[in-house]
Amino acid sequence: MDYDIKDLKLAEKGKLKMEWAARYMPVLGIIKEKFSKEKPLKGVRISACLHVTSETGNLIKTLRKGGAEIALTASNPLSTQDEVAAALVKNDSIPVFAIKGEDNKTYYKHINQALDQKPQITMDDGADLVSTLHSQRKSLLEHVIGGTEETTTGVIRLKSMARNKVLRYPIIAVNDANTKHLFDNRYGTGQSTIDGILRATNILLAGMNFVIAGYGWCGRGIAMRAEGEGAKVIICEVDPLRALEAVMDGFQVMTLKEAAKIGNVFVTTTGDKDVISRDHFLRMKDGAVVANSGHFNVEIDIRALSKMSQKRRKIRDFVEEYSLRNGRKIYLLAEGRLINLAAAEGHPATVMDMSFANQALCVLHLYRKGKSLKKEVYPVPEKIDKEIARLKLKALGIKIDKLTPEQKKYLTGWKEGT
Repeated sequence: MDYDIKDLKLAEKGKLKMEWAARYMPVLGIIKEKFSKEKPLKGVRISACLHVTSETGNLIKTLRKGGAEIALTASNPLSTQDEVAAALVKNDSIPVFAIKGEDNKTYYKHINQALDQKPQITMDDGADLVSTLHSQRKSLLEHVIGGTEETTTGVIRLKSMARNKVLRYPIIAVNDANTKHLFDNRYGTGQSTIDGILRATNILLAGMNFVIAGYGWCGRGIAMRAEGEGAKVIICEVDPLRALEAVMDGFQVMTLKEAAKIGNVFVTTTGDKDVISRDHFLRMKDGAVVANSGHFNVEIDIRALSKMSQKRRKIRDFVEEYSLRNGRKIYLLAEGRLINLAAAEGHPATVMDMSFANQALCVLHLYRKGKSLKKEVYPVPEKIDKEIARLKLKALGIKIDKLTPEQKKYLTGWKEGT
């Protein structure tokens, strides 16, 4: 079996991490048990480009239990948990190509190694695997039935491919499922982003001006958690509806140029590039901390920051100090990559349970129905979304009401009024 990881000796630690995460992933556990009995994915070749974490490990093991032949590579050079990669290789014989801190060349080499098994299904987080398949490995496209996409950034890229008529197979946007973005993006990103910032810096957020660029579901979650830490939250947006919502939620809203002058901590979560640029760096106070919680490291213009600096040094793990020519210092966290996965452990297993339950059931849906679908980006089927919510409530021991036959009739009729 081909693989490329840091150290097989880390396997026992990774096994224990996955066991711990599995305790908080009851929905995926139910699916795993069902897959183990029925083997609905027997012989299906899957190439997965995901953050190699303990939660991902449990997803991969679930798909393997369903009979899939799966290869895994990292979707970010800094997000891999080397011990999880080792455990999957040693204990589960799963080909993994991921090393934390790998350079760009190795990152794409690993993506190509995962594609070497000629996948029938792709699983992506950011669309790097899909874009590589469509640009460098086109000969493999004939084998592909369909794919899934985990994150907002990837969905944006894939919808662009579909609009431009270059997408060669159907993709399900797992990110857009209610049981994904309302929970994973909001509660997962909210908690894990703050966790990553605090692990990297050990600063006190209470009383600080905490600037968030982007008020989508991830931005909302970060704002909620930062406010809970006592920070004074400032939102910067380009969408008037989201900006208005932030105002109604009780946060200050202003342009990033205004916020740059008063912010202590800055976090980008937009999915776009050069959100924090040279103009903003010049306005920042001495000691400003800058981090990114968007998928790619393009949201902060690091090249401009480097050019403006006369000195650069690593001052803590995941903290680089840039000394500007105006005498001020700016602290960039985790090389501008995903702070929650680079400096912390990513989302808690409780929310990833629903996200990865979506992944598992959507993979099965694509295997069964993919050949009949158009080459477009599809939402998660409502039946899957609601079933995952139902299973999650059941696992939490929570019961909800049911509509009576009369209520159902009223909601589907039009004659009955006042």
